[in-house]
Amino acid sequence: MNNIVAGILVALAGMFGIALQAEAQAWPTKPIRFVVAFAPGGPADIAARLVGQKLSEYLGQQIVVDNRGGAGGNIGATAVAKSAPDGYTALVTTTAFAVNVSLFSNPGYDAERDFIPVVAVASQPNLIVVNARVPAKTLSEYLAQVKGTKIVFASPGSGTAPHLTGENLLRVLAKLDATAVHFRGAGPAVAAVIAGEPEIGSMAVAAPLPYLKSGRLRALGVSSAKRLAILPDVPTFVELGYPSIQDYTWIGVFLPAGTPVPIVQRLNEALNRAAHSPDVRERLQAQALEPVGGTPQQFAEYVKAEVAKWAKVVQETGSKPD
Repeated sequence: MNNIVAGILVALAGMFGIALQAEAQAWPTKPIRFVVAFAPGGPADIAARLVGQKLSEYLGQQIVVDNRGGAGGNIGATAVAKSAPDGYTALVTTTAFAVNVSLFSNPGYDAERDFIPVVAVASQPNLIVVNARVPAKTLSEYLAQVKGTKIVFASPGSGTAPHLTGENLLRVLAKLDATAVHFRGAGPAVAAVIAGEPEIGSMAVAAPLPYLKSGRLRALGVSSAKRLAILPDVPTFVELGYPSIQDYTWIGVFLPAGTPVPIVQRLNEALNRAAHSPDVRERLQAQALEPVGGTPQQFAEYVKAEVAKWAKVVQETGSKPD
């Protein structure tokens, strides 16, 4: 009897495996949901929408962008971690994914166990921006202007790379009495600085870029290794005497753990193709987003290195979740 039961279980397992393999080969047969872990208007949202349009052409299915902002990206990540591993729900998030491992004692998910890294889609540096009504025209002028006072700066969320860039520059290196006020993404953070509440913010380039061009915001420094072609007059923090600040906000796509390998591979290939297609590349670069790409294995190794890097920054800055 036991042998019969065991044989039935083996047969059922085999049938289930065949069904999963067939489903993976047919994927996708319905729309794919991109859960963006931040509010509209930020780099993750912009990249998801630009790449998603082209991706839908390649895969023959609609890409639905679902913004789930809050808790520095943890709300969206937790939602995807709990979703079915069938390739129809993916997480689009930023460097915050790697930061939150050390910033939060319990972000609501296990970054290594609950996700499969698919690909880094794009990357861009961070900016310190001020409301155009601020008298200071340079970073040194601003630091002198506020020295000895208490300031708050806008961040797109607790644990984001811009949050820690701001903490590191303003509080640790410049030794200001500075406190971050966190928003549900770069879009709301930019809107707050435009309104002067607060007058300064730290965020990735894409969201404030239109307002820098229109003159409503002013950039005091950028965290890239060299100046950006799109913002040639904005000095790097390296030029300004802060060589340790070379930070980037990357945008990556993750699938829930357990997603079949063929689906992971097909989504990776389609995302690489979409991000590097001439028209999407041009539109990304117009937002100061540089296409990245690569294999799932390369992205997994990069995320692991980023976790270690940002754990050190969290420790050095003494940053705490909001």
